[in-house]
Amino acid sequence: MTGTATRYLYLARHGEASADESRLTDAGRRQATLLGRRLRDVPLTAVHHGPLPRAEETARLITDELEGLTPRVAESAGDYVPHIPERDELPAGSADFYLDFLAGATDEERRRGPGLARQALRRFTGAVTDGTRDRHELVVTHNFLIAWLVRDALHAPKWRWLGLDHGNAALTVIRYAPGRAASVLVTNDMRHLPAELCWTGFPSMAA
Repeated sequence: MTGTATRYLYLARHGEASADESRLTDAGRRQATLLGRRLRDVPLTAVHHGPLPRAEETARLITDELEGLTPRVAESAGDYVPHIPERDELPAGSADFYLDFLAGATDEERRRGPGLARQALRRFTGAVTDGTRDRHELVVTHNFLIAWLVRDALHAPKWRWLGLDHGNAALTVIRYAPGRAASVLVTNDMRHLPAELCWTGFPSMAA
């Protein structure tokens, strides 16, 4: 279907979570609030979030800083593995690393993840086709889905969601204009956070 207006998709990873991931930490709540303040001047039309508590709480704290928006849960914005590659899809030098990383995925994750990833692409990406006004939507989600959507916007191979890491409460923006390829305008942007809150949640790669 031909696009009739531009979609701006704002993607945010949830704030820092507690060890059992049942809630945000104090730092995570601060991260979410500061992201909400950054988004005050954005004409958001909808806020979606994944079903897990850390995404729901982040979305609620963000919308507390905005007016007229109620966050809505979307299963396809949850935390799942979007694609598990075969060895021959991966660069030879890093295949063992990525396959070891994914070895812990359960049979359920392997079965459901790709379907949810396809749902996310259908629901959140592409130019607007049911109106003539530009649309600005925020999805509060998890690192894997943000990486999957960035990969798709860049027309990169399916495996390339691996290795695209995003900080807690970092902001990524993708533009989908009619008749044009998607554009990644902003990625993993944490300028709204002080240095002590700029944390990725991933271990250091330093030797």
